[in-house]
Order: sequence, then structure tokens, then C-alpha cells
Amino acid sequence: MTENKDKNAGARTREYLANERTFLAWIRTSIALMGFGFVIVKFTFFLREISMILAANTVSTNGYSAAVGVIMVALGVIIAVLAFLQYKKSERLLTSNSYVPSSLLSLFITLIILIGGLILISYLISMISS
Repeated sequence: MTENKDKNAGARTREYLANERTFLAWIRTSIALMGFGFVIVKFTFFLREISMILAANTVSTNGYSAAVGVIMVALGVIIAVLAFLQYKKSERLLTSNSYVPSSLLSLFITLIILIGGLILISYLISMISS
């Protein structure tokens, strides 16, 4: 009887730790998005400064990259909040032995990446064409 109880406790511990690892993976993803967005914005400012120093109009900054950077930072924050909510929901469901997987957060991230990728592809094609 105690051996069976120990196995159940071990299985539940693994479930909680897996939930925590998943949460931390989402947090790493949100930090990466925020960091990448920050780099994009800083690079935009760098290009503007170089353009002013050189007094040349060869470097064109139309503001899109700064907006993209800010949007990526905001998405990183949103993903962190959603990841925490998903973590707490999964923890509650695991505790009550009624866990049902949900792929809403994964769907949200996939759609955002898909839309962002398509916008980036169209932007790059327009840059190549002109």
C-alpha cells in the first residue's frame, strides 16, 4: 500500500515539475521576444544617429522597425502574463485531478509568429523590388 502511495506521489511531483518547466519555457520565449524587440528599437536609433552624423540621407528609417520592436516587446509581456495564467490553471487542474490539456496559448503564439512572418516577408519583398 505504501509503495503504491509513493508511486502516486512521484507521478504527481513529475506532473507539477513538468508544468513548471513548461511555464519557464514560455517565460524564456517572452524574454527572447522582449530582448529582440529592444534590440530592433535600439538599432533603429543607431541608424538615425549614424545618418545624422554622416549628414547623409542614404540611411532611410521610416519608423516601421521601431514600431515592430515595440510590438515585439509588448507581445513578450503579453506572453509572460498568459503563460502565468496557463501555469496557474494547469496547477489548479492537476491539484483537483481534472487536468484537460489546452492549446490556446500555443495557438496564440503560432498565429502571432505566422502573421509577423508574413508581414516580414512582404516587407522584404517590397524592399527587394524597389
